[in-house]
Amino acid sequence: MSVDRIRVQPIAAFKDNYIWMLHDGRRAAVVDPGVTAPVVKALEGQRLELSAILLTHLHSDHNWGVPGLLELQPVPVFGPLLNEHDRGSHPPFPKPGTVPLDCVTHVVDDGDAVTLEALDTELSVIAVPGHTRGHLAFLERSRGWLFTGDTLFGGGCGKVFGGSMQAMVDSLDRLARLPPQTQVYCAHEYTLDNLRFALAVEPTNRDLAARFEAETRKREQGLPTLPSTIGLERATNPFLRVLEPEVLGTLKARRGVAAGTRAASLEALREWKNDFKA
Repeated sequence: MSVDRIRVQPIAAFKDNYIWMLHDGRRAAVVDPGVTAPVVKALEGQRLELSAILLTHLHSDHNWGVPGLLELQPVPVFGPLLNEHDRGSHPPFPKPGTVPLDCVTHVVDDGDAVTLEALDTELSVIAVPGHTRGHLAFLERSRGWLFTGDTLFGGGCGKVFGGSMQAMVDSLDRLARLPPQTQVYCAHEYTLDNLRFALAVEPTNRDLAARFEAETRKREQGLPTLPSTIGLERATNPFLRVLEPEVLGTLKARRGVAAGTRAASLEALREWKNDFKA
Protein backbone atom coordinates (compact mmCIF):
# COMPACT_ATOMS: atom_id res chain seq x y z
CA MET A 1 0.00 0.00 0.00
CA SER A 2 1.31 3.43 -0.89
CA VAL A 3 2.27 5.69 1.99
CA ASP A 4 0.30 8.49 0.37
CA ARG A 5 -2.98 6.62 0.78
CA ILE A 6 -2.90 6.89 4.57
CA ARG A 7 -4.02 10.21 6.00
CA VAL A 8 -4.12 11.54 9.54
CA GLN A 9 -7.19 13.65 10.23
CA PRO A 10 -8.16 15.56 13.38
CA ILE A 11 -11.63 15.13 14.82
CA ALA A 12 -12.46 17.94 17.24
CA ALA A 13 -14.07 16.89 20.53
CA PHE A 14 -15.19 18.62 23.72
CA LYS A 15 -13.65 22.08 24.08
CA ASP A 16 -10.11 21.41 22.93
CA ASN A 17 -9.52 17.68 22.40
CA TYR A 18 -8.35 16.07 19.18
CA ILE A 19 -9.23 12.52 18.29
CA TRP A 20 -6.81 11.50 15.55
CA MET A 21 -8.13 9.32 12.74
CA LEU A 22 -5.87 7.38 10.37
CA HIS A 23 -7.61 6.25 7.22
CA ASP A 24 -7.01 5.14 3.62
CA GLY A 25 -10.34 6.27 2.22
CA ARG A 26 -12.03 2.99 3.15
CA ARG A 27 -10.95 1.90 6.62
CA ALA A 28 -9.96 3.87 9.68
CA ALA A 29 -8.38 3.69 13.13
CA VAL A 30 -8.85 6.31 15.83
CA VAL A 31 -6.59 7.44 18.67
CA ASP A 32 -8.05 8.51 22.04
CA PRO A 33 -11.78 8.74 21.29
CA GLY A 34 -13.11 10.57 24.33
CA VAL A 35 -16.60 10.78 22.85
CA THR A 36 -18.50 8.73 20.28
CA ALA A 37 -20.64 11.13 18.22
CA PRO A 38 -17.99 13.14 16.32
CA VAL A 39 -16.15 9.95 15.38
CA VAL A 40 -19.34 8.38 14.06
CA LYS A 41 -20.07 11.56 12.12
CA ALA A 42 -16.60 11.51 10.53
CA LEU A 43 -16.82 7.80 9.69
CA GLU A 44 -20.29 8.04 8.17
CA GLY A 45 -19.55 11.30 6.37
CA GLN A 46 -16.55 9.76 4.62
CA ARG A 47 -17.98 6.24 4.32
CA LEU A 48 -15.20 4.75 6.39
CA GLU A 49 -15.21 1.47 8.30
CA LEU A 50 -13.68 1.52 11.78
CA SER A 51 -10.99 -1.14 12.13
CA ALA A 52 -9.14 -0.34 15.38
CA ILE A 53 -8.94 1.97 18.40
CA LEU A 54 -5.72 3.07 20.12
CA LEU A 55 -5.56 4.59 23.61
CA THR A 56 -2.53 6.47 24.92
CA HIS A 57 -3.86 6.51 28.48
CA LEU A 58 -7.02 5.86 30.43
CA HIS A 59 -8.34 9.27 31.38
CA SER A 60 -12.01 9.65 30.59
CA ASP A 61 -11.66 12.41 28.00
CA HIS A 62 -9.59 10.02 25.91
CA ASN A 63 -11.64 6.85 26.05
CA TRP A 64 -15.24 7.37 27.09
CA GLY A 65 -16.24 7.13 23.45
CA VAL A 66 -15.01 3.56 23.20
CA PRO A 67 -18.20 1.71 24.27
CA GLY A 68 -20.32 3.54 21.72
CA LEU A 69 -17.83 2.83 18.95
CA LEU A 70 -17.69 -0.84 19.87
CA GLU A 71 -21.48 -1.00 19.58
CA LEU A 72 -21.09 0.37 16.07
CA GLN A 73 -18.29 -2.02 15.14
CA PRO A 74 -16.50 -4.54 17.39
CA VAL A 75 -12.81 -3.82 16.81
CA PRO A 76 -9.57 -4.35 18.74
CA VAL A 77 -8.74 -1.71 21.35
CA PHE A 78 -4.99 -1.31 21.90
CA GLY A 79 -3.81 0.46 25.04
CA PRO A 80 -2.10 0.29 28.42
CA LEU A 81 -2.95 -1.93 31.34
CA LEU A 82 -5.20 -0.10 33.79
CA ASN A 83 -2.97 -0.17 36.86
CA GLU A 84 -4.38 0.63 40.28
CA HIS A 85 -2.32 3.80 40.62
CA ASP A 86 -3.88 5.32 37.52
CA ARG A 87 -7.33 4.15 38.53
CA GLY A 88 -7.09 5.92 41.86
CA SER A 89 -5.07 9.01 40.96
CA HIS A 90 -7.50 10.79 38.67
CA PRO A 91 -11.04 10.30 39.98
CA PRO A 92 -13.88 9.85 39.43
CA PHE A 93 -13.54 6.44 37.84
CA PRO A 94 -16.17 3.75 37.34
CA LYS A 95 -15.91 0.59 39.37
CA PRO A 96 -13.35 -2.03 38.31
CA GLY A 97 -14.54 -4.27 35.54
CA THR A 98 -16.79 -1.67 33.95
CA VAL A 99 -16.42 0.29 30.75
CA PRO A 100 -15.07 2.58 29.58
CA LEU A 101 -11.89 2.42 31.63
CA ASP A 102 -11.56 -1.35 31.49
CA CYS A 103 -12.07 -1.35 27.74
CA VAL A 104 -8.64 -2.37 26.38
CA THR A 105 -8.85 -5.68 24.54
CA HIS A 106 -5.18 -5.81 23.53
CA VAL A 107 -2.82 -4.63 26.29
CA VAL A 108 0.47 -3.30 24.92
CA ASP A 109 3.60 -1.90 26.54
CA ASP A 110 7.00 -0.49 25.73
CA GLY A 111 8.66 -2.12 22.75
CA ASP A 112 5.53 -3.79 21.47
CA ALA A 113 4.19 -3.25 17.97
CA VAL A 114 0.59 -2.53 17.06
CA THR A 115 -0.29 -3.89 13.63
CA LEU A 116 -3.23 -2.22 11.95
CA GLU A 117 -3.82 -4.91 9.37
CA ALA A 118 -6.64 -3.10 7.59
CA LEU A 119 -4.35 -0.13 6.96
CA ASP A 120 -1.16 -2.16 6.38
CA THR A 121 0.45 -0.03 9.09
CA GLU A 122 2.57 -0.81 12.14
CA LEU A 123 3.08 1.46 15.13
CA SER A 124 5.78 1.10 17.76
CA VAL A 125 4.72 1.44 21.39
CA ILE A 126 6.77 3.77 23.60
CA ALA A 127 6.19 3.90 27.36
CA VAL A 128 6.08 7.54 28.51
CA PRO A 129 5.04 7.54 32.20
CA GLY A 130 4.45 10.81 33.97
CA HIS A 131 1.01 12.16 33.12
CA THR A 132 -0.21 8.69 34.09
CA ARG A 133 1.91 5.78 35.16
CA GLY A 134 0.75 3.67 32.22
CA HIS A 135 0.89 6.37 29.53
CA LEU A 136 1.97 5.25 26.07
CA ALA A 137 2.91 6.96 22.82
CA PHE A 138 2.50 5.39 19.38
CA LEU A 139 5.10 5.94 16.65
CA GLU A 140 4.67 5.17 12.96
CA ARG A 141 8.36 5.15 12.09
CA SER A 142 8.22 5.02 8.31
CA ARG A 143 6.02 8.10 8.08
CA GLY A 144 7.35 9.85 11.20
CA TRP A 145 3.98 10.12 12.96
CA LEU A 146 4.02 10.30 16.77
CA PHE A 147 0.81 10.20 18.81
CA THR A 148 1.69 11.59 22.23
CA GLY A 149 -1.63 11.85 24.08
CA ASP A 150 -1.09 14.13 27.07
CA THR A 151 2.66 13.65 27.52
CA LEU A 152 4.09 16.11 24.98
CA PHE A 153 1.93 19.01 23.80
CA GLY A 154 2.57 21.71 21.27
CA GLY A 155 4.77 24.02 23.36
CA GLY A 156 4.10 22.18 26.61
CA CYS A 157 3.65 18.94 28.51
CA GLY A 158 0.95 17.31 30.60
CA LYS A 159 0.48 17.60 34.32
CA VAL A 160 2.20 14.90 36.34
CA PHE A 161 -0.35 12.57 37.93
CA GLY A 162 1.25 9.21 37.40
CA GLY A 163 4.77 9.19 38.74
CA SER A 164 7.79 11.28 39.59
CA MET A 165 9.07 14.36 37.85
CA GLN A 166 12.10 12.28 36.94
CA ALA A 167 9.83 9.84 35.11
CA MET A 168 8.29 12.72 33.15
CA VAL A 169 11.73 14.15 32.35
CA ASP A 170 12.87 10.75 31.10
CA SER A 171 9.73 10.39 28.96
CA LEU A 172 10.07 13.84 27.41
CA ASP A 173 13.77 13.30 26.79
CA ARG A 174 13.02 10.00 25.11
CA LEU A 175 10.58 11.65 22.72
CA ALA A 176 12.96 14.55 22.13
CA ARG A 177 15.61 12.12 20.86
CA LEU A 178 13.40 11.09 17.94
CA PRO A 179 14.30 12.52 14.51
CA PRO A 180 13.54 16.25 14.31
CA GLN A 181 11.15 15.81 11.38
CA THR A 182 8.92 13.50 13.44
CA GLN A 183 5.40 14.92 13.46
CA VAL A 184 3.79 15.34 16.88
CA TYR A 185 0.07 14.60 17.11
CA CYS A 186 -0.96 15.42 20.67
CA ALA A 187 -4.47 15.22 22.04
CA HIS A 188 -5.29 18.84 22.94
CA GLU A 189 -5.29 22.27 21.29
CA TYR A 190 -3.31 23.94 24.07
CA THR A 191 -0.60 25.39 21.87
CA LEU A 192 -1.21 29.14 22.13
CA ASP A 193 -1.63 29.06 25.90
CA ASN A 194 1.51 26.95 26.17
CA LEU A 195 3.47 29.34 23.99
CA ARG A 196 2.38 32.35 26.05
CA PHE A 197 3.92 30.62 29.03
CA ALA A 198 7.01 29.69 27.03
CA LEU A 199 7.51 33.35 26.10
CA ALA A 200 7.48 34.26 29.78
CA VAL A 201 10.17 31.63 30.37
CA GLU A 202 12.35 32.43 27.33
CA PRO A 203 11.46 35.96 26.19
CA THR A 204 14.49 36.29 23.90
CA ASN A 205 13.94 33.02 22.02
CA ARG A 206 13.44 34.16 18.40
CA ASP A 207 12.25 30.75 17.21
CA LEU A 208 9.60 30.85 19.90
CA ALA A 209 8.41 34.33 18.97
CA ALA A 210 8.14 33.31 15.32
CA ARG A 211 6.24 30.19 16.25
CA PHE A 212 3.76 32.13 18.36
CA GLU A 213 3.01 34.43 15.43
CA ALA A 214 2.61 31.51 13.03
CA GLU A 215 0.37 29.50 15.35
CA THR A 216 -1.74 32.57 16.12
CA ARG A 217 -2.43 33.00 12.40
CA LYS A 218 -3.53 29.37 12.16
CA ARG A 219 -5.99 29.72 15.00
CA GLU A 220 -7.36 32.97 13.56
CA GLN A 221 -8.17 30.96 10.43
CA GLY A 222 -9.77 28.18 12.46
CA LEU A 223 -6.92 25.75 11.71
CA PRO A 224 -5.25 23.34 14.13
CA THR A 225 -1.75 24.19 15.29
CA LEU A 226 -0.94 20.49 15.01
CA PRO A 227 0.93 18.47 14.08
CA SER A 228 4.06 20.02 15.44
CA THR A 229 7.49 18.46 14.96
CA ILE A 230 10.09 17.21 17.39
CA GLY A 231 12.55 19.74 15.96
CA LEU A 232 10.17 22.62 16.59
CA GLU A 233 9.48 21.40 20.11
CA ARG A 234 13.19 21.16 20.87
CA ALA A 235 13.62 24.77 19.76
CA THR A 236 10.59 26.30 21.50
CA ASN A 237 9.12 24.07 24.21
CA PRO A 238 10.48 25.00 27.66
CA PHE A 239 9.76 21.51 29.01
CA LEU A 240 12.31 20.14 26.54
CA ARG A 241 14.71 22.99 27.30
CA VAL A 242 14.85 22.71 31.09
CA LEU A 243 18.60 23.38 31.42
CA GLU A 244 18.89 26.15 28.85
CA PRO A 245 20.57 29.20 30.47
CA GLU A 246 17.63 31.54 29.96
CA VAL A 247 15.18 28.99 31.36
CA LEU A 248 17.30 28.56 34.49
CA GLY A 249 17.82 32.31 34.80
CA THR A 250 14.11 33.03 34.54
CA LEU A 251 13.27 30.38 37.13
CA LYS A 252 15.74 32.01 39.51
CA ALA A 253 14.51 35.55 38.85
CA ARG A 254 10.76 34.90 38.65
CA ARG A 255 10.30 31.91 40.94
CA GLY A 256 13.30 31.99 43.25
CA VAL A 257 14.26 28.47 42.18
CA ALA A 258 17.88 27.49 41.61
CA ALA A 259 17.29 24.29 39.66
CA GLY A 260 20.35 22.09 39.53
CA THR A 261 18.84 19.09 37.76
CA ARG A 262 16.51 18.44 34.86
CA ALA A 263 13.86 17.08 37.22
CA ALA A 264 14.06 20.10 39.51
CA SER A 265 13.76 22.49 36.59
CA LEU A 266 10.82 20.57 35.12
CA GLU A 267 9.06 20.56 38.48
CA ALA A 268 9.52 24.31 38.88
CA LEU A 269 8.27 24.94 35.35
CA ARG A 270 5.28 22.64 35.78
CA GLU A 271 4.27 24.28 39.07
CA TRP A 272 4.59 27.73 37.50
CA LYS A 273 2.57 26.69 34.46
CA ASN A 274 -0.21 25.32 36.69
CA ASP A 275 -0.77 28.83 38.08
CA PHE A 276 0.23 30.86 35.02
CA LYS A 277 -2.00 33.58 33.63
CA ALA A 278 -0.76 35.49 30.61
